[in-house]
Amino acid sequence: MEINNKQFSAKAKHDFKLIQAAVEEGDEKAYAELMNIYKKPVYHVVLKMVRNPDDAEDLTIEAFAKAFRNLHKFNPEYAFSTWLFRIATNNCIDFIRKNKIKTMSIDSAIKIDNGDEINIDFKDLNLNPQESAIKNQKIQIMQFIVSKLPDKYQRLVTLRYFDELSYEEIATELNAPLGTVKAQLHRARELLYDMVKNKKHLI
Repeated sequence: MEINNKQFSAKAKHDFKLIQAAVEEGDEKAYAELMNIYKKPVYHVVLKMVRNPDDAEDLTIEAFAKAFRNLHKFNPEYAFSTWLFRIATNNCIDFIRKNKIKTMSIDSAIKIDNGDEINIDFKDLNLNPQESAIKNQKIQIMQFIVSKLPDKYQRLVTLRYFDELSYEEIATELNAPLGTVKAQLHRARELLYDMVKNKKHLI
């Protein structure tokens, strides 16, 4: 990844070095540091959009999984934070659209940590055949990844993300304490994150 002469802050330059180490060397510490730097800011942006801590935590992990999966596509013409927050907000938009949550005006913008504003752009809800095929392919890929989890986590992830049950509904379904369900789903997300990050484990 080549960085041009555009002036960036010291923080942005540090991000570029971490991205380079992650993409070119597969440095797990670089991935972890990027997540440590941005997890709280991303969570706060997501929480402003969905206004539910549990959903915000889920969506934050999903945003990092998507960002790390596409890190090789990152364009150093822009700050990493702007790119990451765009992924996170787009992920939230998909979630909001899917769940018909009315949390904000479609014309509103969210200010991120570097001072930039991200406009919320809702696209046509109707998917064309190509988009539907891509969506189905992504679901199949996700199902394959989930199949690599231990059985107890597979069941939880399936109920949460494929059957779209709430935490409370999962607890009832499994006759388990709500706290246990949340803790195990948190662990399942961590395992999924690790598998997405380390693609070799999926082969």
